[in-house]
Amino acid sequence: MDHRDAGERGARPAGGTSRTGGADDTDRTEHARPAQSAGRAAEAGHSEGAGRSEDANADRSEDAGAGRSPDTDADAGRSGSAGRTGGRVVGVAVAMTCLITLMLLAFALPATHSGPDHLRTGVLRSQAAALPSGPEAQGGPRPELVRYESPAELRRAVRDREISGGFVVGERAVEVYTATAGGPPAANALRAMGEGIAERAQLATEVTDLAPFPSDDPQGTGLSAAALPMILGGVIPAVGFLQLFPGRRRVGLRLAGAGLFSLLAGFAVATVLSRVTGTLDGPLVPEALGLALGMAALSYTFLGLHALLGTVGLGAGVGTMMLLGNPLSGLATGGDWLPDGWATLGQLLPPGASGSLLRGTAYFDGAGTTAPLLVLVGWVLFGLALALAANLLPRRGSSKAA
Repeated sequence: MDHRDAGERGARPAGGTSRTGGADDTDRTEHARPAQSAGRAAEAGHSEGAGRSEDANADRSEDAGAGRSPDTDADAGRSGSAGRTGGRVVGVAVAMTCLITLMLLAFALPATHSGPDHLRTGVLRSQAAALPSGPEAQGGPRPELVRYESPAELRRAVRDREISGGFVVGERAVEVYTATAGGPPAANALRAMGEGIAERAQLATEVTDLAPFPSDDPQGTGLSAAALPMILGGVIPAVGFLQLFPGRRRVGLRLAGAGLFSLLAGFAVATVLSRVTGTLDGPLVPEALGLALGMAALSYTFLGLHALLGTVGLGAGVGTMMLLGNPLSGLATGGDWLPDGWATLGQLLPPGASGSLLRGTAYFDGAGTTAPLLVLVGWVLFGLALALAANLLPRRGSSKAA
């Protein structure tokens, strides 16, 4: 009994020691498992990274086999953008070249085709058959002859701007009637024709200027110089008030501002031309109001075109007045000096009508001002109608919002 108990007691420590050693082995095994898992994960990551490298190498090999490099697509994009930019540069250069060409044609064609041919010239009915034959036989100018019964009737027609001038052949001299303020080139041509007629008839020449420029500006240089400022007097308020009062609801403010500017600028220009350069010697108020109406006709038209068509309409209006209205205005030469078609078109545009109104008011006691006055009023109403039409049209996006 005692011997078995002692054996058991002697065996227990050994058995206890054996279990503790097994537990330690188990702990070591459990600690080793995470390390093994980490090692396997690292091996798997390394294998996956190696696979990606192999795939990338394979893609590069395929690109190289196809003759491409990794930057080919980026280079192609940059090349396409450069090509589009170059195309725009070429297009703008071509468009600007066309614009310059049109400007040259607009200024050069009327000038090269202008002259005394078809110039309305008054003669006495009894002398009409003999007067044109000499110049025409020598290839000279062929004016349009208008027949009158008496010298007084002919002179009245010149003062009323019905004709540019005329001839009366007397017993001792050829009387030449001109109106320099109506157009210096026409007056000079009529004087030359009268001298030719007198030379062939072996007579003297007497020249009477029925509508001269003031002595301070005998050639009307100030009137010629006013052509461009008169057009800019319509452009500047349109562009300026568009910048100051943008938006569709402010059309009324822009029109009111342009009207006020035209009135003030009209008096300013008239004062300079009459008091500073001495070009005008007529009544200041009618001259200033005529100039103001001409500027208002331009600015209202530009504002109306912008209200209806936007920037395209404004550009088209300004381009038309600069390319056609300016060279065809006849401020420097007079409308009669231009070819028939060009002269008619020029007088239907605001610059030409404004110049004709100013000539009649300043130098001809208001003669011949009805037609240009109606033209300018018509352009003002046209601009107002465009602005009203733009205001009545539905706004963009209103139908979608509804």
